[in-house]
Amino acid sequence: MKRLVIAVAILAQTWTVAALAGEHDLVRITVKASDGSDVPLEIATPAGKGPFPPVLFIHAKRGYEGDERAHVRELAAQGFLVVAPDWQSGRFIERWPSAHHPDTELDVEAGLDFLKSMPNACQQAVGIVGLSRGPYYAIRLAAKRGADIAAIVSYYGHMQNPNAPEPEQLFSIAPEIMQISTPVLYLIGDADYELRRINGGRAFYALWERGVPTEWQQYPMARRAFDFRPDQSPEEKIATRHARERAKNWLAKWMNLTPEMRCK
Repeated sequence: MKRLVIAVAILAQTWTVAALAGEHDLVRITVKASDGSDVPLEIATPAGKGPFPPVLFIHAKRGYEGDERAHVRELAAQGFLVVAPDWQSGRFIERWPSAHHPDTELDVEAGLDFLKSMPNACQQAVGIVGLSRGPYYAIRLAAKRGADIAAIVSYYGHMQNPNAPEPEQLFSIAPEIMQISTPVLYLIGDADYELRRINGGRAFYALWERGVPTEWQQYPMARRAFDFRPDQSPEEKIATRHARERAKNWLAKWMNLTPEMRCK
């Protein structure tokens, strides 16, 4: 705890410098998960004076790299204070792991705890933006700590445990879907993998039937990872702009922000 307080105090000075410069530079620090493991995380702060609406960014299994940093900066430019925990490198997990490592959920939760402790974060439930494997972490976290999560934006997310047997991947969804009440926006391309579309679609219907606020946005002619593919088509570039705006509006609605993207 002492280490965390010191880190916050040091970072407060860094955030002030970045805000005065009108930039969205990333600050990288390390915090501790509840099991004592190191969790590298990066912070992006909007320009201007806080407090700012807090968003937790959860990366995909491909790792946390340049494309993810660009997305985090975009969120900061929209007005969000963003914390992005790297749930792979601290535990020396190679990129693209097929299996889900449950202990990495502690790393994501450490990111949430740090975000909520930041002096320039609004004291409210946070928004989550997750990519691919990231939304699975998000629904797990929402089932565990629903009061701390205002809304989830899922980019082509897993809605089933990646470790579940093949029949469960095809015909069922994660049990957390039946437990959460967190609003979920699901973004996916219509040329994404069929299993991911089936999996996400089942989750959408299950949430809607339970009365949980949820919306499904499917983009024509958009493939997997349409928002950061190096070979983006013209349609995928437009889909990316649309998705970023939809995500912003979804978070602003359920985080109860002002039109100026400030906390009420």
